[in-house]
Amino acid sequence: MQSIPRVNVLGCGISAINLQTAESAVLEALREKRKGYVTVTGVHGVSEAQQDAEFKRILNESFLTTPDGMPMVWCGWKAGHKSMDRVYGPDLMLKIFERSVEHGIRHFFYGGKEGVADTLKSKLEERFLGVQIVGAYCPPFRELNDGERADLQQRVAKLKPDIIWVGLSTPKQERFMVKYLPILDTTLMFGVGAAFDFHAGLVPQAPRWMQRAGIEWFYRLTKEPKRLWKRYMVNNPLFVMRILGQWTGLKRYPEPATLGAGE
Repeated sequence: MQSIPRVNVLGCGISAINLQTAESAVLEALREKRKGYVTVTGVHGVSEAQQDAEFKRILNESFLTTPDGMPMVWCGWKAGHKSMDRVYGPDLMLKIFERSVEHGIRHFFYGGKEGVADTLKSKLEERFLGVQIVGAYCPPFRELNDGERADLQQRVAKLKPDIIWVGLSTPKQERFMVKYLPILDTTLMFGVGAAFDFHAGLVPQAPRWMQRAGIEWFYRLTKEPKRLWKRYMVNNPLFVMRILGQWTGLKRYPEPATLGAGE
């Protein structure tokens, strides 16, 4: 598999991809049974990584760290990757589901509030006739205990999904994937966060024009102000200051190693 370059965004390696190249890389990894995890990362994830070296390492050692928000794409364009485009978690999920029947891809859902994964399963089975969603697991809001971990391992070993979609929150879902990928009988894990709620029809998505303009954050803030105000009203201005510092050379960030696809 050919190595996919990464863009240095505050020391985080964002994969220089678009939706089509991401799809190709995923399908190739599945054909080769090449284990890995995919992080879907925007300003929030990059900002979290500034205070958490371990989380930054997780992003940099992924199979793919997709440019989830337009600021990541703009950073890629500035670095010369003109074909780079947004690879939004919910869009990537649908793209892979579109190809799943013809490729015989088996899916498993992990995360979401009680009942969300089952609703998501029904919605996607209705939308993609013949798709194989072999199971779902709604975890408690804490670390799995030994019994729960063994139960999850046994379920996955029996069902043998090619992909486990993880719908938690950042950075919880990324930490989960790193910890559990080696012990679960699956090939790829995707941390897609709110995609579970979006595709289950529980939370509305921002209009496409707002997504392309880079102001989806404002739409989401109006829908969930209590939960998201700190993420957007604190992290967004800090990100702007930091990226300007990187671009002007006032602050240097070590180049992340390209450890993902193709290495």
